[in-house]
Amino acid sequence: MLSIFDMFSVGIGPSSSHTVGPMRAGKAFSDALVRKGLLGSVARIHVVLYGSLSRTGKGHGTDRAVAAGLGGWEPETVDPGHVLAVLDECCRKQEITLNFTHTIPFYREDIEFDLWRTLDYHPNGMEMKAFDSSGNELYSDTVYSVGGGFIIHGSEISGVCCKTAEGQGPAAVPYPFANAAELVDICGRESKSIADIVLENELVSHTEDEIKDYIHRVWHFMHECITTGCLSEETILPGGLRVHRRAPGLYRALAKTGDTAIFGENKELISRPLSTTNGSVMEWVDLFALAVNEENAGGGRIVTAPTNGAAGIVPAVLHYYWYFIDNADEAGVTEFLLTASAIGYLFKRNASISGAEVGCQGEVGSACSMAAGGLCAVLGGTPAQVENAAEIGIEHNLGLTCDPVGGLVQIPCIERNAMASNTAVNAARMALLSNGSHIVSLDSAIETMRQTGHDMMSKYRETSEGGLAVNVVEC
Repeated sequence: MLSIFDMFSVGIGPSSSHTVGPMRAGKAFSDALVRKGLLGSVARIHVVLYGSLSRTGKGHGTDRAVAAGLGGWEPETVDPGHVLAVLDECCRKQEITLNFTHTIPFYREDIEFDLWRTLDYHPNGMEMKAFDSSGNELYSDTVYSVGGGFIIHGSEISGVCCKTAEGQGPAAVPYPFANAAELVDICGRESKSIADIVLENELVSHTEDEIKDYIHRVWHFMHECITTGCLSEETILPGGLRVHRRAPGLYRALAKTGDTAIFGENKELISRPLSTTNGSVMEWVDLFALAVNEENAGGGRIVTAPTNGAAGIVPAVLHYYWYFIDNADEAGVTEFLLTASAIGYLFKRNASISGAEVGCQGEVGSACSMAAGGLCAVLGGTPAQVENAAEIGIEHNLGLTCDPVGGLVQIPCIERNAMASNTAVNAARMALLSNGSHIVSLDSAIETMRQTGHDMMSKYRETSEGGLAVNVVEC
């Protein structure tokens, strides 16, 4: 089963599938050359990007991410500024250093965008090959970036549905579940919450201190991302569309008093509850989501939750809980994220969180569902009510296309996160007004999302060949 360590990971923008995944693929390829004793013999590297990776890779910085990964960098630790500059620097010097140690010639055409072919297993496919000085192939690998920063090597394709981001098989857990119905049944039988079940499963592979420390780290990075986005002095996002950052201005409009100036040098994470004298709660939720996704669009440090394109939703709703719920505490943050990770696992296992595979319903829709379930749990919802909240969150995102203008994670992605964040809050509140009984189950909605995504024409699945991507001609 996927762990919370997989579902929420610290990385960089703008895309988990087009930036984080390819960087991990490049790093894995470089590491394999070292492990096989081949690195010193490599004289040339050639990478081919296929499908969605090729069609929107320029806007997502996929080639830059691959170059950084080949150099030995990982999304969790790399300086975002280095990723923005690494490819231009390699092309200027006409060389690249593999795994920090072995320098070889490099030219821009060594990372090729094949706009005409898509590999069979997944739309986000790439091939990497290493050659010696005589042109002989030393090693090759086919890798798929399947959403959320997860990668799958071609050699792993059989039986990969429950593999982790590193491709390792699942450990045996005390409470395995394959769908939401099983999860709710386990909760009822064991008199435990969804978070309790997830925690018990996590304890198979990690100590309780490790789990709590990791969740605190994720929470810290979410908060830092929102803070940075709200206080940013940059006005225009990179990429050529000249999209204005709105979070800093909205924050200044809402934070007019000492009680609402929650970010800055003298403010701690516990500055709450917020007054809604200036603006509505909805506007604050908008702010939180916009701040994250503007940072993501700028290539900044974010938490993949469960993808980068939808990275603002879980943090925004979690910050709504932290700042607007009187009894919010660290234990609630832990419960929220453990619950959300269980819901994210169901989407990853039974459908997809990849926009290139099922459209934006797989990214924003799954994140909305995760956030709704997490919020419902910390507001006192039963497992049945949590399942209901998660179902409401995805049901009203079904059919959502992924059609980024210019191949950039900006339009409509940034606003879409703000809208879905407020939908998640509303979904949780609606579920709490019921007894958990409802006609459409979360499992049915997830299966519907999977079918809808597979029926969706490829031009609406992160290729920028349809929808807003072709109808918005001026910005």
